[in-house]
Amino acid sequence: MSQSLGGYNGSQVGNGTSEDYGDGSTGLGAPQPKHFAFDDESEAEIAKALTRYPPSRKASAVLPLLYIVQAQSRRHGNSAWVSTAAMDVVAARLEMPPIRVYEVATFYLMFNTNPIGKHHLQVCGTTPCWLRGSDEITRACRDETGIKAWRETSADGMFTMSEVECLGACVNAPILQVDEDYHEDLDYDRTVALLRALRRGEAVAPGSSIGRMTSAPEDGPTTLKDISPVGVE
Repeated sequence: MSQSLGGYNGSQVGNGTSEDYGDGSTGLGAPQPKHFAFDDESEAEIAKALTRYPPSRKASAVLPLLYIVQAQSRRHGNSAWVSTAAMDVVAARLEMPPIRVYEVATFYLMFNTNPIGKHHLQVCGTTPCWLRGSDEITRACRDETGIKAWRETSADGMFTMSEVECLGACVNAPILQVDEDYHEDLDYDRTVALLRALRRGEAVAPGSSIGRMTSAPEDGPTTLKDISPVGVE
C-alpha cells in the first residue's frame, strides 16, 4: 500500500478535485512545519551562492537557496522537500515577496513541495528511454516498492516514484535518476537489484549498470582505446 503526496499548502479546489501545483503533487495535504532555520552547513552554502549575484540582484539566488533547503531537509529528516516555512525564510533572506518564491518552487519539477520517501525514483519516459525499455523500469519499480501510481510513496517510506521528462543521458537509456544520481543502461532485473541494494542501505555507484565506459558503445570504445576514463589512472 502506498500514499499519495499533496500540494505544498494542502489546499483543494472547490469541487473536491485536487489542485495541481506544477510538481505533479496534488492537494491532499501534508503537515507543514511552523518554523525553519538554516543550519551551519546551509549557511556556508548560502554565503557561496550569494557571491554570484550583485546585492541588488540577490533574488536571483532563489533557485540555489531552494536547493540548499531541500538538501538540508534530506540531511535532517531523510526526506528532500521544501516546506512553506522554508520558502518564507528564503524570501526573507533574499528580500523578495514570498509569493515569488512559491511560484519558483511550484514551477520546477526538481523541488518537492511535500515530504517524499528516503529515495526519490525519477523514471524518464521520454522517447529514447521509452524505446529502450523504460516501461520495464517502471514495472520493476512498482513491483519492488508496491507503488501503483506516480508521485506515490511506498508504505515503508523508502521510495517515492515520479515520471520525469528527458534527463539528457539518452545515449545510455533507459535512465533512472535516484535522488541526484543517474543509473543508466537498466533493465527489469538490474532495476530490482538496485532498489534492493538501496533498501539495504548500500551505496550504489551511479552510471552505467553494464560497465559501459561513459557513453562508449556497449562493446567498448572503437577509437582512443588507450585513454582511461576521467579519474582512472
